[in-house]
Amino acid sequence: MESNINKNTIIALVLALIVMMGWQFLYEGPKRQKAEQIEKLKRIKKQFAAKEQQITMPDGTVKTVTTTPKVLTNEQALQGSPRVNFSNSKISGSINLKGARIDNLVLSNYNTKLNDDSEQVTLLSPAKTDQSYFIELGWRTNNNTIQTPNANTVWQADSTQLAPNKPLTLTYKNPQNIEFKIIITIDDNYLFEIDQLVNNQSFNEITLTPYALINRNRPEDSNEFIIHQGPFGVFNEVLEEISYSDLEDEPNKGFEVSTGWIGITDKYWFTALVPQGKFSPQFQYNANGFYKKVQANYLVKPITIAASGDAVTSTQLIAGAKEFDIIEQYQEQFNIPLFDRAIDFGWFYFLTKPIFRLLTWLYDLIGNFGIAIIALTVIIKLLLFPLARKSFVAMGKMKTLTPKIKQIQERHKDDRMEMQKAMMALYKKEKVNPASGCLPILIQIPIFFSLYKVLMVSIEMRHAPFFGWITDLSAPDPTSIFNLFGLLPWGPIFAIGIWPLIMAGTMYLQQKASPTPTDPMQAKIMKYLPLIFLIIGAGFPAGLVIYWAVSNLLTVLQQYVIGKTIAKK
Repeated sequence: MESNINKNTIIALVLALIVMMGWQFLYEGPKRQKAEQIEKLKRIKKQFAAKEQQITMPDGTVKTVTTTPKVLTNEQALQGSPRVNFSNSKISGSINLKGARIDNLVLSNYNTKLNDDSEQVTLLSPAKTDQSYFIELGWRTNNNTIQTPNANTVWQADSTQLAPNKPLTLTYKNPQNIEFKIIITIDDNYLFEIDQLVNNQSFNEITLTPYALINRNRPEDSNEFIIHQGPFGVFNEVLEEISYSDLEDEPNKGFEVSTGWIGITDKYWFTALVPQGKFSPQFQYNANGFYKKVQANYLVKPITIAASGDAVTSTQLIAGAKEFDIIEQYQEQFNIPLFDRAIDFGWFYFLTKPIFRLLTWLYDLIGNFGIAIIALTVIIKLLLFPLARKSFVAMGKMKTLTPKIKQIQERHKDDRMEMQKAMMALYKKEKVNPASGCLPILIQIPIFFSLYKVLMVSIEMRHAPFFGWITDLSAPDPTSIFNLFGLLPWGPIFAIGIWPLIMAGTMYLQQKASPTPTDPMQAKIMKYLPLIFLIIGAGFPAGLVIYWAVSNLLTVLQQYVIGKTIAKK
């Protein structure tokens, strides 16, 4: 029984870790190395993608011509429309007066590369660009005699600049004498507060339906396995996360009338719309052979406006980086349900969030994210020391029973029921619980996954330096044993850096310090674990590998202390 419990537990753990981390090695690693080449080929393909179109000639004949869709650069798109600029301490950009779209937003405090001289991260981009990503709000109606603003409507602005404490008002009056206004304010972080007003100066009652949408080209390099990237939202206190691949299979996915919010997320950045009151959320996907459009949108209840009457609807837009303190501030200040789930804390949310808080507190205290990871590892190990001791002692006791267990197995090899009875009698006599060595390990698994999740989602680890050659803890160790860590004049065929080697070495030491498993299958699996994790861990963020190496060293130290204590007794 003890053999089966240990074997099944270890095999399940190994498989879970291999599935979770093998994805990074087998999929993310090669994809990351070829990202620039793929991006270049993708742009070339888009620029030269041909499309047939029929046009009518002046003499009335129909002619088929082949055209190439034009992909605009951000600069071309921005120059081609009238705009109002906005800025604060976190973001800068502009609002397109044609369509009243927020389609240009740059994160002032984040760069695309480790070098501070590199470009700042662009979150929102205009339509017809390669990375099109914009927000649009407006009104719809079923009355064909009423002209509502659309993507081609040019709005009039009352100012040339939007800034904190300096709101912007956009105005448009249609031929039916109905005046539409959009009043936009921003705070000093990532929040836009948007009020849409309608003044019905016509002679008839009208009915309008407010809407809002987030529209973007689907990113080609989104990783949907470890961290959710794509459409998401909270509807009636339930978090909904829809992957891009699932949305392709079900291009129109709607939900019942809800309260909450809706958005689209990347690993470190996101956009979210928070309507006032109830709304009908929907996610859509549309591939026209050139662009793959993903849209998160909602409608609210139609509003009837009497002649000479007016109406207003309000929406909050949050567009920026996943900085936990700011997100939590918005959640509390505006009572946005589950808004902290914009950061993907995973299944073990109740563990992940406190660990995240502790890690960021240590980072603020120490000033180096790598040292903060090590300090967190020490704290976790100290907290789990009683469980580790219990597991180590239990495994030691089971090892002393190995000769007797083998005798029982040999004596009752043809009668499994008698074998189990004899083994249970032995455990009872020796006062040993065969599961006592496994339960502490099982309890620690959620904590491990929570730590893994925290290190993957922490924006603080992005471009954070450690010491020596580790200049970005969110990227893999840049060294490789195959070019003698940079001494030989060629690039590595496959990158296995110094820290992954240290991690595998500490895992080997940990195995040597641990009691040898009594089950041959379990012992064989454990023997090859350092090699497996060396290969898998080569493509992991350096911060995670450092955590793992330090954790292994602390485990060896714990086992040494426990072993000395047991020896004295």
